[in-house]
Amino acid sequence: MVWVVTGGTKGLGRSLVMALVNEGHTVVAMGRDSAALAELHDGERVHAVHLDLADPAGVAEAAAEVLALPPVLEHGVTGLLHNAGDVAPVGAMSVLDDAAWGRALQVNLVGVQQLTRGLWPGLVAGRARVVTISSGASLRPIHGWSAYCASKAALDMWTRSMAVEGQAHGITAVAVAPGIVDTGMQQAIRDAGPDGFPAHPDFVGYHANGDLVAPDVVADRLLPVLLDAERFESGGRFDVRDL
Repeated sequence: MVWVVTGGTKGLGRSLVMALVNEGHTVVAMGRDSAALAELHDGERVHAVHLDLADPAGVAEAAAEVLALPPVLEHGVTGLLHNAGDVAPVGAMSVLDDAAWGRALQVNLVGVQQLTRGLWPGLVAGRARVVTISSGASLRPIHGWSAYCASKAALDMWTRSMAVEGQAHGITAVAVAPGIVDTGMQQAIRDAGPDGFPAHPDFVGYHANGDLVAPDVVADRLLPVLLDAERFESGGRFDVRDL
C-alpha cells in the first residue's frame, strides 16, 4: 500500500510516516522543510515531496509530482493522511489580520480539498482511505483561536462529506483527534503568549506538568484507525484518548 502523509517531516506526521513504514507500507512524506524531506527520502520506502498548503498553485504541482512517482503509478494511492495544520494566528479575532486569518483556512481546510482533488485520479477505488487530523478545538471555541477552531470544525464536516461522496467509489474517510501531543505546534502555542489568549497558562502548564504525549505514542494508537476500515467506519470522528 502507498500512503501520502502531509506534514510528514516532524512531530506526529514524522512518527506516522515511520509507523506506516514499519508496517510495510510505502509512504510519500510531504512538507515544507526541504532539509528534513531530504533526510527522510530513501527512494524506496519513503519518497519526499515538497508541499506548502498555503500556496494553491504549489499544491497542484505537488499533487502532480506524487501521481508521477513510480510506486503511485504502479499501485495508486491507498491512503491519504491530512496531518499538516497551523494554529496561527493566535489572538483576539477583533484585531487579527485578515490575510493571516485567511491563510489559516487555506492551510487547514482549503488546501486539504485542493490536494485531495489533485490526487483523486490516483486514489484506489474500493480501497483508498482518507484521514484528517481533527482537534478538540473543532468542538468548542477557544478564545484567541478563532481561525483554528473554525477551520477544524469545517474540516470535520469536510471529512463527513468526503465519506458520503466516497461511498460510490469505495473510498472511506475518517477524522481523528490526537489529544495534546508534544509537537512544534504546542511550542508555537506557548510562544504565542497570553495577549488575546486567556488559556495560555493552561498550555504552559501542560508542558511543565508533563501532560503532553510523545508523538510516537500517539502514532501507535492512531495506526489502527488508518488501517482498519471495518472497525473504524467511514464518516466517524475518533479521539485517540478513547482508543
